[in-house]
Amino acid sequence: MENRYETEQIITRVAQAGDVDAMLACDAYAQAHASRGDAVRAAVGKGHCQVAIRAGQVAGYVLTHDDFFGYGFVSLVVVALGQQRRGVGLRLMAAAEAACQTEKLFTSTNQSNLAAQRLFASAGFVRSGQIDHLDEGDPELVYVKWCR
Repeated sequence: MENRYETEQIITRVAQAGDVDAMLACDAYAQAHASRGDAVRAAVGKGHCQVAIRAGQVAGYVLTHDDFFGYGFVSLVVVALGQQRRGVGLRLMAAAEAACQTEKLFTSTNQSNLAAQRLFASAGFVRSGQIDHLDEGDPELVYVKWCR
């Protein structure tokens, strides 16, 4: 039997205020941390959030900003549990790149987050550096992609 999710188109667009509840509903971390909701609402309000829609449902979202040493930065990528490893993360990273107004786009993740590292590599990002002591014992790995 064909897997319906694999054949349905993923649409990305700028997130709107009406998307926030569905975005937070697909984000397990947001369920336990109200500050995530505040960050998402702020990013949506500034137009710094892209949402992925599959089969009419929010499948994930990405937050960006453009003040990382004068460059774009992907600060958060969230893919709904049932949508992981089905192309949503790649589409969100591509949407962030398309929206980037600077020549480079950066992102980062903990060394322990192997899934994010695989996503960034698949999206064409390369390691750029490391920041120690944000989370003790789990360095933050920084990645970059040239957009122009």
